[in-house]
Amino acid sequence: QVRVSAIVAGGLALAVLVGHDGSLGWQIVRVVAVLAITAGVLALDGRGERVGGYAGIAFGVALVCIGGGFLPHLVKGGSLLLTIAALVAVAAGAVILVATTARVLRGHQLVFRIAGALALVVATAVIGWVVVPAVMATNAPRPEIGASPASVDLAYESVPLRTSDGVQLAGWYVASTNGAAVVLLHGSGSTRSDVLDQAAVLARHGFGVLLLDARGHGESDGRSMEFGWYGDRDIEAATCFLAEQPDIEEGRIGAVGMSMGGEEAIGAAATNRALRAVVAEGATGRFGGDHSWLSEEYGVRGTVQEWLNSVRDPLTDLLTAASRPTSLRTAVSRADGTRFLLITAGNVADEAHAAEHIASAAPERVTQWTVPGADHTDGLDAQPQEWEQRVTDFLTAALR
Repeated sequence: QVRVSAIVAGGLALAVLVGHDGSLGWQIVRVVAVLAITAGVLALDGRGERVGGYAGIAFGVALVCIGGGFLPHLVKGGSLLLTIAALVAVAAGAVILVATTARVLRGHQLVFRIAGALALVVATAVIGWVVVPAVMATNAPRPEIGASPASVDLAYESVPLRTSDGVQLAGWYVASTNGAAVVLLHGSGSTRSDVLDQAAVLARHGFGVLLLDARGHGESDGRSMEFGWYGDRDIEAATCFLAEQPDIEEGRIGAVGMSMGGEEAIGAAATNRALRAVVAEGATGRFGGDHSWLSEEYGVRGTVQEWLNSVRDPLTDLLTAASRPTSLRTAVSRADGTRFLLITAGNVADEAHAAEHIASAAPERVTQWTVPGADHTDGLDAQPQEWEQRVTDFLTAALR
C-alpha cells in the first residue's frame, strides 16, 4: 500500500536525519527511537479503523517528517545524503497526510467529516507548534563556514578551543589594541563568517574580537542545538581563552551576540563572572520560561502560546543532551556585575516586548535600543553609524 510505503520511507529518512552526528551512543538511541515509533505506527495501521487515535499519531509522524526534513535540511541546506533524506521525508509526510485524511473520512456522514477535519486541523496546529520546532532545533544541519576576517581587512589567527565537556570549537581571534575584548556570537543556522561586519566595527575601535562557531556549526565539533542550550559551556571556553591573552587586561571581557548568540550571552552571564558587558541583538527566548510576557501582551492568544511553549520544553529536553537553560530574565538578575545592551528590531514588535521583560529584572543595568526600520539582527545594516556609536560607547563604558 502507498500509505505503508510512505510510513516506512519517512521513518527511514528521519532515522538518517536524527542519527547523522553526535556521540555514537546518542546516535544509536535516536535511530532506535525513530525506528521503534515507525514500527508502532505500522502496527496500528495494520489493525485498521478500530484503533482510536491512529489518525492523530499518523498526522504527527507526517508533520515531523515535513517539518524535520523541509525546514532545517532543505531550506538551510546540508550534505547530499541529508538533502536526499530530507526530500524523502517531506514527500513521505505529504503522502501520509493525504492518505490518512482520506482513510479517516471515507464512508462517514458529512457532519462527521467536518468534525473530523476540524479535529485534525487543531491536532496539526498543536503538533506543528510543539513537536516540529523541537525536532528542528535538535536535528539541524551543519552550516558551512564562509569568508574569513581577511575579507574585511582584519589580521587574525585561527584558534581551537575545548569546552568543559570535551567539545572542540573553532574560532578566529583578532588581537586587541585597547586592552578589552569580546566574544562575538552568531545566530542559529549560521557561522562566525556571518558576523564579520560586526567584527570589523569592533576591531576598528580597538576591541579584541573572538569570533566563535557554536558547536555543531561551521568548523566546530559537536551537535548543534538551535535554541542555544549549549551556550554556557561554549562561552566559558571562549572567556577562558580571552583571559589568558597578554593583550587583554583583567576584567575587560564582554560578549556581543546575534539572536541565538545574544540569548546565549545573556544566559552565560548568570554564572560566568568574566563577562562584564553583554550586547544582545534580537534576543527573545530559549525556552517556555522566557515567554511569560505573552499573556500580558496578547491575552488569550498569548496564554495559549505560553502553554504550547511550556509543553514543547520537555520534548526538546528528551531530544538533546543539553540541559534546559536559565531564563534570560533570571540570568540578568543573577549577573549583578554585568551591564547589558539589548538591541531590538523596529520591524519586529515581539523583540521589544521580550527586551522589556528581560530588562525588568535589573533596569539599572540594562539599556534598550530599538533600531528604526530594522528587521531581525539587521541593526548594523539599517543604522550603521548609530549602531557603531551605541555599541562601542556602551562597551567602552562597561569595560572601562
